[in-house]
Amino acid sequence: MMHKNLLNINGVGPSKVFLPEGPYLLVLDFLEKRFPRGTRVGWESRMLAGRVFDDLGQPIAPDTPYLPKRMVYYYREAQENFVIPFQESIIYQDEFLLVADKPHFLPVTPVGPYIQETLLVRLRNLTGIDHLSAVHRLDLETAGLVIFTKQAQTRDLYASLFRKQLIQKTYLAVANFTDRYIWPHTHQSQIDKGSRFMQMQEYQGTANAITTIKMLQHDNQYALYQLTPQTGKKHQLRLHMSSLGIPIRHDQIYPQMKSYTAPADRHYDHPLQLLAKDLRFTDPMTGKLHHFMSQQRLEWPIQG
Repeated sequence: MMHKNLLNINGVGPSKVFLPEGPYLLVLDFLEKRFPRGTRVGWESRMLAGRVFDDLGQPIAPDTPYLPKRMVYYYREAQENFVIPFQESIIYQDEFLLVADKPHFLPVTPVGPYIQETLLVRLRNLTGIDHLSAVHRLDLETAGLVIFTKQAQTRDLYASLFRKQLIQKTYLAVANFTDRYIWPHTHQSQIDKGSRFMQMQEYQGTANAITTIKMLQHDNQYALYQLTPQTGKKHQLRLHMSSLGIPIRHDQIYPQMKSYTAPADRHYDHPLQLLAKDLRFTDPMTGKLHHFMSQQRLEWPIQG
């Protein structure tokens, strides 16, 4: 959670790091070791520019003594040299909520090299709402609906709808056609972190991930599927489709991890064919029944 006394800068709030017990004389000594890519000179410059703060919201100088069991807040340096060439849209907002329609390739929140080029930061800059916060996540590769809260005090109330499985979510996906299953087909498994970076994995044991899959249309090679998750595990839909032998078209992670391409070098001609199409829920603040539908599109039917 962002420190209450620190504001967003260009839509981006401060990051934070805990100061453990250790043999450090200065906060600068710890930051240099904890974030070696930042360099000591880089951290000194950031401190002198007023971009590093203590847990009281006071600026930290290069000679500030190290005090363990405190928090340090700092603003990341925006060094993006790329623009994601797709535009989000706002399809609904009221006093409490904002619902956005995310394009493929755009992360929901700042991560790795993505700071300004994220859905959250774009929307903060567009609306001027500093407390705008994502209630849930979609993968960078996935398009579709994302719910944001406008007020910090109501975020957990709306997030609890996802934890309690009180939101009905429907996705669309394009994958290979198969006649091995009777549709609709429900796939359930135990999902947890895999041995490879980024990948999740299925294990023997009590199921914690359940997806119902229905084939809507097909040709001789591909099909359009409707996916209805009853749970919300990371990469659940992508892993379940891959486990059934029908990985989602253009998936860069399942069944095999593709090599990483930096955002500045990436081509945007093969988006993952997965779309968060439909959301339905009862608003816990107003009692209103909401039903939202994405206007993003998949490559269906397949041409050529």
